[in-house]
Parts: sequence; structure tokens; C-alpha cells
Amino acid sequence: MKTIRKHGELLALFLFAFAFFIVFKYGPLYGVVIAFKDFKVVDGIWGSPWVGFQHFQELFQSSDFYRLLKNTLLLNFYQLVFAFPAPIILAILLNEVRSRYFQRFIQTTMYLPHFVSWVIMSGLLIYFLSPTTGIMADIMGWFGKEPIFFMGKKEYFRSIVVGSSILKDLGWGSIIYFAALSGINPEIQESAIIDGANRWQRIIRINVPSIMPTISIMFILSLGGFLSANFEQIINLLNPVTFETGDVIDTYVYRVGLQQFQYSYTAAIGLFKSLVGLVLILGANLTVKKLSKGENGLW
Repeated sequence: MKTIRKHGELLALFLFAFAFFIVFKYGPLYGVVIAFKDFKVVDGIWGSPWVGFQHFQELFQSSDFYRLLKNTLLLNFYQLVFAFPAPIILAILLNEVRSRYFQRFIQTTMYLPHFVSWVIMSGLLIYFLSPTTGIMADIMGWFGKEPIFFMGKKEYFRSIVVGSSILKDLGWGSIIYFAALSGINPEIQESAIIDGANRWQRIIRINVPSIMPTISIMFILSLGGFLSANFEQIINLLNPVTFETGDVIDTYVYRVGLQQFQYSYTAAIGLFKSLVGLVLILGANLTVKKLSKGENGLW
């Protein structure tokens, strides 16, 4: 009771978050059973017939499965290689800016795209990349190059997705790393300067190791959604020409589940994605803990 009285306000705040996860995250989990049933709305979840692993067999035997898996893995791999380090680099660069006014101006400017919906962002991208009215066509014209219809060529689609993701979330993603950099003891930096360390050496020897626990946690969490893609982004950029390289598991689930009403089949796909994400998180956490000798990791 003493603990409750002492930390009553914090416990009250915790209860709201706890209730949210119970109601919206754990509560609906019973519905995952439809992945093993031939679900029909009129029969309900428990009245629908049990079919076991039939939907999983259909998924793995589908002619679309390997194309969807390849597109999803490639997109997420490119995101991990190019988009994941970008906020870290931005935070380190901003941390080295001496003018606080300039630093805040850059931060505010970089944060703004995060609050623009992907519907608007995709419309702007399509307009800017247009071979007739887009700014890219004008830039290429200045260098004597013929305009390219970027949105009409499947080989450019993944680059556009990754590039637009960086543009939209670069500033927002850097907040957590910038906060971690702000928590470094200034005395460590001052000692390094006295010892003759230049700026680059201080970044490599002090800044990066200091934020490595944060980087490790964000990396592990990002692997949890490795079989997921930003559905809102891709569905607004996708067109019949780029379908071959841009169609991912999430867009397939949308078509088959919501448009063709195959709820059990798409529930099986969702369960498959979740299990793979769980394995990746566990594996990544174990690897990070071993590499850092138990210093970093989620648990």
C-alpha cells in the first residue's frame, strides 16, 4: 500500500497504457484461430469448420508467394541498409552544429515531412517525378538528359520507396538518437579535447559508443517488422507497371483479404509474418548480447 500511495500518479498513468494493450493488442489474439479454420461470417469464429494447416499449405504452394516474399525482403533489406542509418548520421551531424538557432531550424524543417500523410506525399512524389511537369525532368534537361518516367519503370520503384521513406522520416527518427547524444557527459568531451582528439575521433570514440545501446534496441525492434512494409506508402505509389517489383505481402493481404473476403487465408499470412518477426527479434537480441558481451539488448 505504501508503494501505491507513493507512486499513485505513475501507476495511474501505467494503467491507461496497460488497459490499451489488453483491449487492443492481447484481447483480439483469440481471433488468430481463424487461420486454422474455414472462417465464414455467418458461422462465426467458433462455428466455422477446422481445416488445420490448409491455409498455410496454400500460401507456400501459391505461385505468388515467392515473388511477394522476394519483394518484401528486398524492400526491407534496402530500408535497413539505407534508411536505418540515416537518422543516426543526421543526429550525429546536428550534434556537432555549434549554432543552436541553426540546429533548431534544421530539426524543425526535417521533422515536418513526418506529419504529412502518405496520400499527399505520394501525390507530390508522382508530380515531382513526372517526365512532363516534374522538377526531375527539368534537372535532367539542364544536363542534356532525356526525362525518365520514373513511376513507369519497375526498376526504379524500390529506390523511390526507400528514398521517400528517408525523406519523410529522417528528422523524426533522429529525435531518439539526438536525445541520447545530448545525454553524454560534457566532461568526457572536454577531456578528449585536452588529450588532443579531433572532432572525428570524438565522434568515433565517444559519440557512437555512447549511443550504441539505443542503436541496438532500435535495430532489434526494426527486425520485428522485417516481413512488413509501409502499406500506406506502397499502395499509394504502386501502379500496374511497377506491380512486379512493388507488390508486397501487405498489399497482397489487402487484395485477397478485404477485396476477396478470404479472411482465414490472410490470417494465416499474418500469423506467418508474426512468427518470423518473433524469431528475428529473438535472434537479433541474442546476437547483439553476444557481440556486446551482455551490455546491450532488449532483455
